[in-house]
Amino acid sequence: MLDAIGIKSIDDLFAEIPKDLRIDGLKNIPKGLNELDISKLLKERAAKDHAGLCFIGAGAYEHYIPAVVSDLTSRGEFLTAYTPYQAEASQGTLQVIYEYQSMICNLMQMETSNASMYDGASALSEAILMALRLHKNKQAKTILLPQALHPTYRKVIKTITKPHHLELVTIPYDPKTGTITLDTLKAYTNNNVAAIVIAQPNFFGALEDVDAITDWAHQNSILVIGNLNPIAAALLKPPGSWGESGADIAAGDGQPLGAPLANGGPYFGYMCAKKENIRQLPGRIVGRTTDKDGKTGFVLTLQAREQHIRRGKATSNICSNQALMATGATIYMSLLGAEGLRRVAAASNANANLLRKRLLKIEGISAVFNNTFFHEFVIKLQKPVGEVLSNLANKGVQGGFDLSIDYPKLGNSLLICTTETKSEDDLEFYARQLEEIL
Repeated sequence: MLDAIGIKSIDDLFAEIPKDLRIDGLKNIPKGLNELDISKLLKERAAKDHAGLCFIGAGAYEHYIPAVVSDLTSRGEFLTAYTPYQAEASQGTLQVIYEYQSMICNLMQMETSNASMYDGASALSEAILMALRLHKNKQAKTILLPQALHPTYRKVIKTITKPHHLELVTIPYDPKTGTITLDTLKAYTNNNVAAIVIAQPNFFGALEDVDAITDWAHQNSILVIGNLNPIAAALLKPPGSWGESGADIAAGDGQPLGAPLANGGPYFGYMCAKKENIRQLPGRIVGRTTDKDGKTGFVLTLQAREQHIRRGKATSNICSNQALMATGATIYMSLLGAEGLRRVAAASNANANLLRKRLLKIEGISAVFNNTFFHEFVIKLQKPVGEVLSNLANKGVQGGFDLSIDYPKLGNSLLICTTETKSEDDLEFYARQLEEIL
């Protein structure tokens, strides 16, 4: 290869990289092993992994995923499929994506959906940029972000929107409930606010008064972006039904819909909008049509070539669609159906209420917020949370998310999540281990 491009050595190939930035060998990488030895090593390493009972949520949730989801998504037709630009060769993939869009629209009660996005954080960032394009006042550059929005999402939004010179304003939460209040919002009533993000539930698991906030926003010409846990949408009011006219855009992470907790991913982002705004919806959109013989067919639609070639005029330059994960979500949703999703959500909520009630009976534990919540809640400990979580891990329990890192004012506070995967015995086991440590 070096001969073909007229270069004598690897060093010449990378000559433009300053020497002080180069690594002098991979010192911690051992010599290569044969298949037998590497198989033994991997088995030894795998034997050391003990997942234990997981009570961590914080944006990624452990739900039961029927075996057929991975069985079907691992078929070659899905697993190795490329972006379906050629409709005549991609009808199967296009049909699945169309069904995904239809299901997400139904779940969120929105009119249009794209064909998934990279992840929840980037999808929410794209929703903010979409809101800027939609707002009639082009001078409106202020975005209201709740302090109780996922802290990682807030960091990603800051990074992605930086070139657009927005003003990202943090809305504080009520220390009693952990939610936004209308009294707090009144301070942001001006003509320069383009959009507000409403997380439902928010990062503390608390439920926001979405109707009142949505109506307040629309009364002040502010677009509403809903950031909803898709499982919660089966039990709670969906974004399309918030207030008198519904959210304008909905975006978030689809991980709860059949994507496993696999070392942080891959997951996928969902994004929906009102039909009138579909031209500004970034990413891929699949439409249903008919061919020259009158038969039903599926195509990528409403996309200008800028998306792929003239990137400077594109609505999005990071519209990766994670179609395989969205395929898994489609299979998951079709298996459970509306009633199955509702039962998953209801069981998760019931377990959270049971566990919170049990934990608050333990000496050294108190409630942080007095609120209605979905399947996550916050407690305060009389010991450092990191120390407690480490001791719980030694007992086979992943005890929750340490809030003292991102919310130091909350002190030794712990965010705990339950889903339908936990039995009453699991909840009691967790409570006993925590009581013993405290």
